[in-house]
Amino acid sequence: MHTAAGMRVAVEEIAADYERECGVHVDLRYGGSNTLLNQIQVNQFDTSDLYLAADDSYTEKARELGLAQEQIPIAYLTPVIAVRKDSKKIFQSLDDLLADGVSLSVGSPDQAAVGKATQKALEKVSQGNTNFWNAFEQHVTEHGVFKPTVNEVANDVMIGAVDAGIVWDSTVMMPNLREELKAIHIDELATDPKLVSVCVLNSSEQPVEALKFARYLSARDRGLTTFQSYGMEPIEGDVWEPHPELNFFCGAVNRRGIEPVLEAFQKREGVTINTVYDGCGILTGRMKNIDQQSTDLGFPDIYMACDRYYLDNVASWFQDDVNVTDTEIVIAVPKGSQKVQSLSDLIEPGVRVSIGDGTQCTIGALTRRLLEKEGLYDALIEKQQSASDVVVEKPSSAMLVPDVVTGHVDATIAYLTDVMQNSEDVDVIRLNSPHRHAVQPFSISRSSHHKQLARRLMTRIHQSQQAFEATGFHFLLDSSALRVSATESQD
Repeated sequence: MHTAAGMRVAVEEIAADYERECGVHVDLRYGGSNTLLNQIQVNQFDTSDLYLAADDSYTEKARELGLAQEQIPIAYLTPVIAVRKDSKKIFQSLDDLLADGVSLSVGSPDQAAVGKATQKALEKVSQGNTNFWNAFEQHVTEHGVFKPTVNEVANDVMIGAVDAGIVWDSTVMMPNLREELKAIHIDELATDPKLVSVCVLNSSEQPVEALKFARYLSARDRGLTTFQSYGMEPIEGDVWEPHPELNFFCGAVNRRGIEPVLEAFQKREGVTINTVYDGCGILTGRMKNIDQQSTDLGFPDIYMACDRYYLDNVASWFQDDVNVTDTEIVIAVPKGSQKVQSLSDLIEPGVRVSIGDGTQCTIGALTRRLLEKEGLYDALIEKQQSASDVVVEKPSSAMLVPDVVTGHVDATIAYLTDVMQNSEDVDVIRLNSPHRHAVQPFSISRSSHHKQLARRLMTRIHQSQQAFEATGFHFLLDSSALRVSATESQD
């Protein structure tokens, strides 16, 4: 694993714990975050598994360059001024860094994440007609040194080679430094904390094992406790399990689109997803009966509804919901049949109809809304009471089109995606109503112990547009929806 030099002590400790607990040795290499990224990019024949950077802009860039896939957040870092505890010089503001006789050591913006973070922070500080970074860079050039790693900056300060340096807040907490150095927090340096993250490299020949160690690194009861002990602010990590399982409640309409995605995700991550496909009324009914909505008792870690209608009913138990796809609601009739041409034909005597049960599935609730808006719902229910007519209700969208295929009814109201799978036996009558669309949202349970794992599944879904479109869905999920704020992630 390529590791940012500033994370050396924490990562070595975690890797040793992992070897003791799981029997797997992790080979670690160190350097500045940008230096490591350049090495990964140049060395095409390497088989490295992981890359940990002190600023997630580097791991994001690795993904953009096609060098990495999964990106897993770990903890936040903030630049601070580091000085020796016995220093006689006073540093209370940025201006004190530019005082006569003050020598500095700073991370190189082109090599070390702390250098890049320092530059970005100081460029935001106005100084006359320019910004503070310009004067600071000149001062360091004349009275100091730029170093490739944060550890070298800290060492310069510790041995007294310079009066002060800018390092991460966690650097000063390292065992070999905490007795000698102290951190001075400056508001201007704390405006944009940097997120430590690890990504799985495409060069890895063992991605399942790489992801397992990444989960260990970022687990709230494993790696994150070590990062926190060295002064970092951890994100809300998952609970550690060697082989985690996710409970996934999935509306029936999503099955054809999501199944190949789940299969590939489980194989890649080495995890198990226990998926329950059913009508959303049935699924949400189960949720309400689970004590405290505990995932330990079977409450879903993830819920993907057939439409927002049924997510809105349980929204307070979920976070991070995003719209993945939509599909049309249509009338399905036997191939070549002219008996039904419009919604109003459904209420005609002698026309056999099947619809979804609104108490058990989303298509039923949406059908009721559709017919009410068209002024037809009461007439259809009245027809249902007639002994001479057939109006049947089904608990799941998956049971509607088969009624048409087998000739049990003359028409049904169904999702276009369900009808397309039976296009040899069924014709589609499209509707003009503004209420003809169903939107499928993906949401993560607030009580889940594996939110980060669930978010990686959401990312995999975002990468699987073709799989959904091949089954007739209109794909909605874009990358902006994946950038959930740290506040939401900590929920």
